[in-house]
Amino acid sequence: MDVDNTTVIRFAEVEDAESLARIHVASRAATMPYLPAQRYTLGEVIDWIRDVVLRTCRTTVAVRRDEVVGYAAVEGDVLEQLYVRPDLLRQGIGTLLLDEVLRDNSGGVSLRVFQQNTDARAFYQRHGFDLIDTSDGSHNMEGLPDMVLRWTP
Repeated sequence: MDVDNTTVIRFAEVEDAESLARIHVASRAATMPYLPAQRYTLGEVIDWIRDVVLRTCRTTVAVRRDEVVGYAAVEGDVLEQLYVRPDLLRQGIGTLLLDEVLRDNSGGVSLRVFQQNTDARAFYQRHGFDLIDTSDGSHNMEGLPDMVLRWTP
């Protein structure tokens, strides 16, 4: 679907795995400098995207001028991943991806976000997500305090 005449949202394909992995790694490094050092190689992240994310999640990508520039991955009613290339933040790509997620999950969507990730928290709150719970980070691999947000139509 062409949503703004320059960005197209479509389902992810296996061939997108490397692009998604590069976006994932670059976005986390640029927007979450407080994260522990990356423990996985780019090759391992590509494998994870290809073998786990694309097999277990409904994954959509944002494409601009034939280049994947962002992605969203949903498992059930949980938004597991939403990343945009860092040089294209605040251009509406994340909103386009999130709008697609919300359209496809009319019963509601939950997600986890690091408490320190104030930009992401503000983004989701602007889109109608409410705080449901907080935790000390004991159940995420980074060990950082996080929170559960939920959107209910």
